[in-house]
Amino acid sequence: MIGKLTLSDGTVFLGESFGKEVSTSGEVVFNTGMVGYPESLTDPSYFGQILVLTYPLQGNYGVPGKDFWESKKIQVKGVVVQNYIPNPSHFESQKTLGQWLKDEGIPALQGIDTRALTIKLREHGVMLGRMETNGQWTMDNGQWKHKKNSQLSIVNSQFEIYDPNSENILPYVSTKKVEVYGTGKKNIVLIDCGAKENIVRSLIKRKVRVTKVPWDFNPLVSPAIAGFDGVLVSNGPGDPKQAKETIETVRQLLVAGIPTFGICLGSQILSLAAGGETFKLKFGHRSQNQPVQDVISKKAVITSQNHGFAVDMKSVGKDWTEWFVNLNDGTNEGVRHKSKPFMAVQFHPEASPGPTEGGYLFDEFLGYL
Repeated sequence: MIGKLTLSDGTVFLGESFGKEVSTSGEVVFNTGMVGYPESLTDPSYFGQILVLTYPLQGNYGVPGKDFWESKKIQVKGVVVQNYIPNPSHFESQKTLGQWLKDEGIPALQGIDTRALTIKLREHGVMLGRMETNGQWTMDNGQWKHKKNSQLSIVNSQFEIYDPNSENILPYVSTKKVEVYGTGKKNIVLIDCGAKENIVRSLIKRKVRVTKVPWDFNPLVSPAIAGFDGVLVSNGPGDPKQAKETIETVRQLLVAGIPTFGICLGSQILSLAAGGETFKLKFGHRSQNQPVQDVISKKAVITSQNHGFAVDMKSVGKDWTEWFVNLNDGTNEGVRHKSKPFMAVQFHPEASPGPTEGGYLFDEFLGYL
């Protein structure tokens, strides 16, 4: 069945549906990674977004079990690829990508010129868009027409588009209750703003106990936690300035001197709590090969990234220093306090998917405890 992706500027891309035949809308973004679609599709940081996968072959190794997912379900609003492979080959594959998308109610299009779409998004910046795969469009004398409204052409169709940056979307992706993982002597509170599962796995592997709490949970005032040694503020979706309760919680943690580590959205929230500012990137960083440099040691690291906002280092106070910088565009990739146990990185040290070179940062944070 023919479907279409319409960008907010009216640009239309036609393709063939291979997911659930429903309509959706959201922010259209692209990821240039060559592998890792199970991890990417289940990454809560993509909530509210239509994900364009630029590598031309998708679905070729199927879908593994939930142990390889980064959350309990697919988080993206929709998927766009160039070529979908319906016959996967991998010993851990349990179903096809198309069947998985159908099972979870996610629309998907193949046959799209993802190179042209990506160039469009790079030149213009990410845009809102809408996917329609429910058979409402048909060809009439060489023009696409809406079945229910003949006056509605495919070029100027009017519809509302969901903007994930217009509201606080952390409640949609965060845990609803306190959850405990591992049995280590040290207890890390993980503020779940849409945390990837591999953050928990990475900490448990280092013999610490992890207490995952909701996005608006304040461990300093809650009797639910008897004691903790440090706090990790997770990755997540949306505009960081919308997470006002989390920012206030982190501000109180900094005042109290609690060792605090921010990852991705957590880095932006920590910087806002410290009095800094954030801004929206033109098309974001979403890939598995982003080079960053440790400004202090001059060490370069290849990282996995998924974010659309960045920290303005000029706004951060004199007690803070830039820790990492992106070697592609010079934007900030990490901050740390000059004398206190506060640190944050914009990239993903837990990877999944992508390189694990940044994993040592978990050890560095645990060294504060």
